[in-house]
Amino acid sequence: MTKQDKIKQFDPNSIGQLNAGMFGLPFNLNECETVLIPVPWEVTVSYGGGTANGPDAILAASYQVDLHDPLLKNAWQRGIGMDEANTEIRSTSDAMRANAEAYIDALANGANENAPEQKATADAIRTACLWLNETVKQRALHLLNEGKTVGLIGGDHSTPLGLMQALAQKFGNFAILQIDAHADLRQAYEGFEFSHASIMYNALKLNEVEKLVQVGIRDYCEEELNVIENSNGRVKTFFDRAIKQALYRGDSWDRICNRIVRELPDAIYLSFDIDGLDPKLCPHTGTPVAGGFETDQVLYLLEKIVLSGKRIIAFDINEVAPGADGNDWDANVAARLLYRIANLVRLSQLDKN
Repeated sequence: MTKQDKIKQFDPNSIGQLNAGMFGLPFNLNECETVLIPVPWEVTVSYGGGTANGPDAILAASYQVDLHDPLLKNAWQRGIGMDEANTEIRSTSDAMRANAEAYIDALANGANENAPEQKATADAIRTACLWLNETVKQRALHLLNEGKTVGLIGGDHSTPLGLMQALAQKFGNFAILQIDAHADLRQAYEGFEFSHASIMYNALKLNEVEKLVQVGIRDYCEEELNVIENSNGRVKTFFDRAIKQALYRGDSWDRICNRIVRELPDAIYLSFDIDGLDPKLCPHTGTPVAGGFETDQVLYLLEKIVLSGKRIIAFDINEVAPGADGNDWDANVAARLLYRIANLVRLSQLDKN
């Protein structure tokens, strides 16, 4: 059966079929214009766990998402599919996570990080992280070379570095738009170079990342503030406190979004940590922080970016964790955001290839 036959037979108003693909769509991966890479990895998480379960939880929640998109007519017909999970990623994450927890606990109890046992553990974790980055990079390059729009679904926020490396190789210069509660600009965290708290520090090592625009940041240390202030404009941060105070003084979100858009060049990579939202929308995420955005605020900003004519070349959504009791609220919110974001990213690319 051809894709067009599937479109004719599919009822977008019906309930999603659990034996179908992402969002209940009837397409195989080759027929999908957008492909999501699941990366169930959380080796260096420093607070709450569970983000490695995020991709599966989002997939399960996706069958409840209605398929109308207000900006892209018949968006579902373009196809959004989740790539087959690499089981080695999850098994390596589980093994290395146990090692990381033992390493952190030992240091907290006075162990010397340069002791042979501690150093061996740290080296093993670094090697595993390098393997993950290369694995994601090669899969992303394969999909990009097939003409797919690529999204990545973590896992913790360390997971998209390989995708960023692939984009640098495929497209050259681009900016990162980071929606997040945290600056993620630590040189290393708890001894881990590839920590989720260091993803943007590592991204800035790529010469092709011409600018980092951060939105909603409200939890950061002096080391990270120094990176921002000494970046010579390469890092532009719209802090949550400044955004809220501007709104309290009578400014509008529309005008603030216009200022954010003006900071962005034409090619943009979207990196969205779910904890950029108000934690009522993601209570089980690894490191929730009071404050943050409503979903409509994020989507309004992204719509402004797309309507401005800029191109979002790829995206990630990270740090989604289902509740330990099976609560799927976080995944429900993420799946609905994911559908709109994937459609907006695709819309930004139309007639621009």
